[in-house]
Amino acid sequence: MAYRLFSWEHSYFSGKVRAYLRYKHRNGALGGGYEDILATPELIQGLLLPRSGSGAVPQLEAPDGTWIQDSSDIIDFCEAAHPATPVVPASPVQRVVSYLIELLADEWMVVPGFWERWYFSEDGRSPSHRGFNEQQWGAVLAAGAPGAARRAAGAGFFETAFGISESRTRPRGVFAGLVSLGVDERTERAWQASQHRILGLLESHFGHHDYALGGRPSLADFGLLAPLYAHLYRDAVAGFALRTHFPVLSEWVERTNGEGALNARTHGQKLYSLDERGDLVGRPATSDGGEWLPGDAIAESLEPLVAVFFEEMWPVLRSSMRVLSDFIASEDHEAGGELPGKTFTTTPGFEALQTDDGALTHDFEIGGIRGRRMVVPYQVWMLQRLADAVARSSADDASHGALAAFFSKFEGGSEMLGLNALLEGCRVRKEGARLYSVAPTPDGAKRAGPGA
Repeated sequence: MAYRLFSWEHSYFSGKVRAYLRYKHRNGALGGGYEDILATPELIQGLLLPRSGSGAVPQLEAPDGTWIQDSSDIIDFCEAAHPATPVVPASPVQRVVSYLIELLADEWMVVPGFWERWYFSEDGRSPSHRGFNEQQWGAVLAAGAPGAARRAAGAGFFETAFGISESRTRPRGVFAGLVSLGVDERTERAWQASQHRILGLLESHFGHHDYALGGRPSLADFGLLAPLYAHLYRDAVAGFALRTHFPVLSEWVERTNGEGALNARTHGQKLYSLDERGDLVGRPATSDGGEWLPGDAIAESLEPLVAVFFEEMWPVLRSSMRVLSDFIASEDHEAGGELPGKTFTTTPGFEALQTDDGALTHDFEIGGIRGRRMVVPYQVWMLQRLADAVARSSADDASHGALAAFFSKFEGGSEMLGLNALLEGCRVRKEGARLYSVAPTPDGAKRAGPGA
């Protein structure tokens, strides 16, 4: 039996997983392959929720019947089951950087990507891609219905679930989620400026190297594809801007997505020349011989993207760890109890904690403008992945020294080497789509759990 991916084309994290599965399958490293299945409301209610306990997409059903929910968990599961053609380098610096960029893409770039889709869907926007957005959502909500009915289904859902006609006066759903993530009329241009900065840096880097770490895709590339495919490349207004102002980056999106990428030269493709007899002679189509850079090198053109992590995201993550530690230790939380979940909106039952001046909110700064946003424990789980990568990559003095030398280039970078210590007091464990604090054991130590 093949893997079954339950996804939507317009889903942020579905794009990340789909491109990864295509890459593994194209290289013969995914066993029986996979089928991409549109996760209609019928399948969500009748299959996904009963089997996995979550209706979120993407979800993956493995050939043995195991259900995996969450893009990072899906990739980890498949890498363990199919280690050929790995997407995480074994070399210390490249390994850690791939996890760091995944975190930046998953949990920081999501904010302006999220904003692009819904800002240009609000009433009165010009240009507007609301019609396209209605159609792509309606393709799920009314799958198989005539085109006009699909669009009507999307439009009706936007009004009932998101209150799209009152997005600025009474934000609900995704619009309330943007506010909780720190996007309002004061900060939205700063978030957009951050995104444009990142896009410019990627445009420059991919002008020299076809993937983040050289000529072969890694976890970093699939992480970056999440914001850059569904919310920017596909959405009409953002997609026009991306193709117009960042054509090299748009080419990388096609290359990494791995479909219809003849001009983009995806990994494994060959470029051909003619020899003196007129016969075809093939060579790797992607840069750097189709491999990651040798010697555990990180291209100089990628370092400014890592700098964005430390300048913009790392202060928010440090503050999040402090706030979450205080909350876990407080009387408002039972040790080992449930915490809010993933990023897009506040978690049901935790709204009072994650809005206004709730115990799981904090001040932050973007582009010199101060705002307030919710604390997202999922980001701590992602930091634990990064901390684990740092620990595995510091097994000997040479590896530790290489990491120390790389991180010394960035203000605050040296803190990565002590990330496990910073996480004490706020560690979380993950069970499917739900997060819990790590409860103390009877002897006072922390009890490890999934994702801990």
